[in-house]
Amino acid sequence: MTGLTPTLPKGDIITPMKKKVLQYDVIFEKENDGGYSVWVPDLPGCASQGDNLEKAINNAKEAIQLYLEAASSDFIEEGKLHKDRFIIPVQVATP
Repeated sequence: MTGLTPTLPKGDIITPMKKKVLQYDVIFEKENDGGYSVWVPDLPGCASQGDNLEKAINNAKEAIQLYLEAASSDFIEEGKLHKDRFIIPVQVATP
């Protein structure tokens, strides 16, 4: 009987998979029903929604993951970090 440590055939190496963390800008738009629509400008067609902000954030993460799984590896690149981009609501009076 051998010890409790399993033996591997020679040549097999087990290494933990490192996951690459990507960051994308996500736009959230509040809907009249209280939910949120979300989309990812750097991933055309990647959109989702949620009944509240927390669900919308989680659904956006899932949508990005599914989008990246389905996309060609040649297409995938990290989202452009638009550090100088921000949104400010501007009110304009109309005649």
